[in-house]
Amino acid sequence: MHGEPLVSFSCQDLCAPDLRRRGLTVESAPPAVLLVDIEADLVLIDGDRIVWSEERFPVAELARQLMQWLQTADGSDFEFDSMSYAETGAVCVVRSDGGWRVGSVFEPPKLWTSPLPWEALAAMVRAFVGEVCMSVLAIGIEPGFIAAP
Repeated sequence: MHGEPLVSFSCQDLCAPDLRRRGLTVESAPPAVLLVDIEADLVLIDGDRIVWSEERFPVAELARQLMQWLQTADGSDFEFDSMSYAETGAVCVVRSDGGWRVGSVFEPPKLWTSPLPWEALAAMVRAFVGEVCMSVLAIGIEPGFIAAP
């Protein structure tokens, strides 16, 4: 993949701080609550450029939706439809002339990532989902609900 841009999601400080406020534990929380309450600081990177970042982003919910989108592989664009955001598209994946671009409705499209071939995009999504699942497991939550069909 030499010469292709290195596009990735980075998530740091994964936690589920709202569970206690809701009176729930890791064991008692239903998957729908875990999807929204598992948060991390999310950064979308294109090479050495930060495209977009958001603190306390619902990364489990994003990982699940991205994985479902990837598994359908019908060529349609992706817009993150979160229970945490009033606006759809906090994360978008859009087909362009040169490949697939990743960005957010909160940033102008000219600032989104460089175009990626489908294979590179799919690898990026799988790496992100894997990172989220490993981080979720590290805080004591079984991550099967993230990649569930």
